Amino acid sequence: MYAIIETGGKQYKVQSGDILFVEKLDASEESAVTFDKVLAVHNGKTLKLGNPYIKGATVDARVLKNGKGKKITVFTYRPKKGSKRAVGHRQPYTKIQIEAINPKAAKAEKADDAE
Repeated sequence: MYAIIETGGKQYKVQSGDILFVEKLDASEESAVTFDKVLAVHNGKTLKLGNPYIKGATVDARVLKNGKGKKITVFTYRPKKGSKRAVGHRQPYTKIQIEAINPKAAKAEKADDAE
């Protein structure tokens, strides 16, 4: 089973047990995080797509680490002007591990169709 989630303006394909680096979240280390912006869930047989998100579907994860990426140097240079500038940047990230995918919306919709 896999799901496609959205966090930090990016989309990630995740499975249970995956470890990935996402944009910095406001969560401390070893805390639990729940992503409710689930775009799609595939259980091996059927693919459930949201419009834009699946109602009730969640992905549970655990925060492993908060840190910064490698340093990137931005160098600006203007020829014949004697002007140059170097600026460094380290992008913050959160390392998470996916624990469970909960496609609850599929069961709720079947109940709604029966009425």
